Amino acid sequence: MHKSIKLTAVLLILCFSLLLTACADKATGSLIAGISSANAEQSENGNNQTPVTTINPATSDKPSNLGHTKDPAGASTPASTPSPTPLPTEHYNLVLIGSEMEGLYMARAAADEGLSVKIIDTRKEFGGQLLQGQMFFLDEAKDGSGTSLLQGRVKELFTGFKGGSIRKLPEFENYVQTKLVGTIPVASGIQIEQIDTVTETSGLETVKAITYSVNGSSKIIQADYFVENTDHAALSSRLKATPLPSSNSFYGGKELEFMAAGLMMKFKNVDWAKFNKEFNGLSAADKTKNYGGGYVNESFALGLTGMTNRFKTSNDRVFLRGLNALNQGGGQVAINALLVYKVDPSDPESIKEAVELGSKELPGILEHFRKSIAGWEKAELGDIPTYPYIREFTRYETEYVLKPSDMLGGSMHWDDVSIAGYPLDLQGVSFVKWGIQMGIPDKYGMPLRAFELKNYSNVLTAGKNVGANVVAYGSARIQPNTALAAESIGVILGQIHGNKQLRELNEADMKELHQYLAKTYKIKLTGVKGTNKLTNWSEEEIVQLDEGKIVFASYKPKKK
Repeated sequence: MHKSIKLTAVLLILCFSLLLTACADKATGSLIAGISSANAEQSENGNNQTPVTTINPATSDKPSNLGHTKDPAGASTPASTPSPTPLPTEHYNLVLIGSEMEGLYMARAAADEGLSVKIIDTRKEFGGQLLQGQMFFLDEAKDGSGTSLLQGRVKELFTGFKGGSIRKLPEFENYVQTKLVGTIPVASGIQIEQIDTVTETSGLETVKAITYSVNGSSKIIQADYFVENTDHAALSSRLKATPLPSSNSFYGGKELEFMAAGLMMKFKNVDWAKFNKEFNGLSAADKTKNYGGGYVNESFALGLTGMTNRFKTSNDRVFLRGLNALNQGGGQVAINALLVYKVDPSDPESIKEAVELGSKELPGILEHFRKSIAGWEKAELGDIPTYPYIREFTRYETEYVLKPSDMLGGSMHWDDVSIAGYPLDLQGVSFVKWGIQMGIPDKYGMPLRAFELKNYSNVLTAGKNVGANVVAYGSARIQPNTALAAESIGVILGQIHGNKQLRELNEADMKELHQYLAKTYKIKLTGVKGTNKLTNWSEEEIVQLDEGKIVFASYKPKKK
């Protein structure tokens, strides 16, 4: 009887265990089915996106408890997935990428018009070619009669430059800080991590936000307008933009190459008064004999190519051309004349190499100048810039691309933002070291469309990023031409804010904006006529001119 009771108890316990196991299996099956159903629903509602698991390559070959934690008894239990911390997000009306001086005029004008502005710079040091490259020999925009075309804020810079109050690095730094940057926030040394764009119903692309990192921290920045203001197309190169041909295409090179960069040469202990007096005391024949001709006054020295040609560099990638020399005062002189070929500003190693190649030649150049130029007998080398002067880089197509015929034809446009003038000056490349001048325009207009990146609703370009073909770029690239354009665009952005987009502007709108620019800022962009130097040219000849097949200065047009 006791045995029977024990057997019955064992059987009851066994049945009860089997029942519990079956219930547990049924519950587990229901739970798995529920998760699968939820994932399917999430996939349907999430554009068919599937969950992605990121695996750390360093630990992927080892057993992992990823997504689990140990309880006190040592069992592995599922852990909840923490929500990612959202990145800090900031919004501005205008964001500049890069700190080249020309774009700073846009930033300043927009800020003064009441817009919020920020500058994010991919370079660690601020100021681009002006402050880091110390390109202190400023080229002035003039028309065919030699009359200055300077307008807007840049005119104050040139007044100080020509008058002698802005010629040294601290003076340029003070100008940039007090007259342009002011309280505009700046983040230097940033890295662009991601660019978010959308395609509008119009077919245009719009940049909605840029994710960037600085000092190890990532941020998202949104803006109404983004501006390409670097010398290496940090923004444009990451968009769906079309590159414009570079100088190698004009000169017939097979590999990508840009106009020569330059390393500014700095000297001290120069007796400029003696140099000026003795040079101008020479007869024309002796100037030619000793210096190969040239021009010297109390502030500037130009040419002297006979003297510079006698110096032979130790590396074929470096070339000493004629001088563009600036008397900075106090025995200090800055010279733009040392060319370095095959420099790609988008490559930090190429930039470093360019500075090294140029620096290596400086002791020899100093010795040559001491022996060859009056007043330079006791000259010494000054500080060496850490960055070269970049003339050209990969630029991208804009809504309007300026051509030589625009310039030599004296063309004006309904949406002009600058009145420009300068020779079509193409610096050389490694296999054509001297370069070429393709013609001298009177004056011409630079339209807003030449600063709107093609197919983008809210991406603008500044400075050397101007839309111009390779020949026209020789003139368009000059600082005062694009500085005035940038300032005008900054003012226009402020005036249309909240009412219209740049792409929506028509001729009537631009007429009102031109009137405002003239009245408020003394910037005159209408009622200006440029001399048309192509009046007797055929359409075929103009096409060849624009393609760089005709050198205007030496060409005689065929009679119609």
